[in-house]
Amino acid sequence: MTTVIPSFAHTGLAPALLTVLTAQGITEPFPIQSATLPDSLAGRDVLGRGRTGSGKTLAFGLPLLSRTAGRKARPGRPLALVLVPTRELAQQVTTALAPYARGVGLRCATVVGGLSLQRQADALRAGAEVVVATPGRLHDLINRGDARLDQVEITVLDEADQMADMGFLPQVTKLLEQVAPQGQRMLFSATLDGGVDRLVRRFLSNPVTHSVDPGTATVTAMTHHVLHVEAADKPDALTRIAAREGRTILFMGTKHRADRLARQLLSKGVRAAALHGGKSQPQRTRILEQFRNGQVTALVATDVAARGIHVDGLDMVVNVDPPTEAKDYLHRGGRTARAGESGSVVTLVLPEQRRDVSRLMATAGIRPESVQVRSDGEALARVTGAREPSGVPVTIVAPPVPAGRVRTSGGPVADGAARPAHRASGRSRRPRRPRTV
Repeated sequence: MTTVIPSFAHTGLAPALLTVLTAQGITEPFPIQSATLPDSLAGRDVLGRGRTGSGKTLAFGLPLLSRTAGRKARPGRPLALVLVPTRELAQQVTTALAPYARGVGLRCATVVGGLSLQRQADALRAGAEVVVATPGRLHDLINRGDARLDQVEITVLDEADQMADMGFLPQVTKLLEQVAPQGQRMLFSATLDGGVDRLVRRFLSNPVTHSVDPGTATVTAMTHHVLHVEAADKPDALTRIAAREGRTILFMGTKHRADRLARQLLSKGVRAAALHGGKSQPQRTRILEQFRNGQVTALVATDVAARGIHVDGLDMVVNVDPPTEAKDYLHRGGRTARAGESGSVVTLVLPEQRRDVSRLMATAGIRPESVQVRSDGEALARVTGAREPSGVPVTIVAPPVPAGRVRTSGGPVADGAARPAHRASGRSRRPRRPRTV
């Protein structure tokens, strides 16, 4: 039986990390951190299961930094690696770990598609000890000779189930085959389906398993509502919900529908923007920042972007297009009620969707509150805070980009160049690669 620690002071973390935690106002660990830290700090392989927002980043980040502290990487040969499925999540992890890495004198590099390949190669060659990467871009840099993983002694797979959903497991497998064979591996995932279980069996050695928010991966702070609406009334209902006070994420099934809804909301006076895989990385970064600072209040997103949206204080997620799978419902809902905060997940359901949504909720283990609503009715306003938009069209102005680059904790990164196309070879036998993020 593993030990559960009551406070960070009892963990054995590097003193410099405790100092940063105190400066950040963090004294008591979340359950996933309390459960996993004794094992991860001891160098054991860890399998963590829990919803997004449960505190997983520090659960793996603190031991990774504590065990790497005091060492220096050779050019292009990092000592620790965090693999994530999306660009946004990579930036989120890097930002979260940056003050702690500085506290123990470690350098971090973020390696993702959509930004300058050469500048990321330069960051690796400068000697970054910790690399946070999406699989596709890291694979590119290794093929170019800019990185080697043989010195990586701590490897983390964060949100492994989404990497499986996005088709990255073959690349992840190749990367894990290149890290130090006796190193420590930590894998965090909401589910173990889609081939994640095979990764666990092959690459984790006698892992200690910790589950937080087991089963449905939901929390009591999150409420779920199904709003039954007629097709003719849905557009107005949706506009009123988007005009509510505070920030709201509205999930759509396709990027084209997301763009169209964002334009419609802007024309009605709602400060909206679309976020999806069709946007460039600089665009996605700017849109998320505008959402965080309140310039954008209604973010219209697709599932591709779902797991990378981590915004504190977000209290409502709206499924405009109901998802088709329970795991997508849970991942969308995980944008709200993070770290113990409260939040609501609202799903708009047309008459012909009722049976499918009912089945979806049962599979997800959710018992939602259901109500029939009209766009101008009291029930819609009571559940969602819906209100009449101003009706005055608005324009969201993109902030200027400083001199062709933005800065992350891993150093300067070009704010522009899209990922170059993969060089074709008539002798290549590799299957078509999954979408790079």
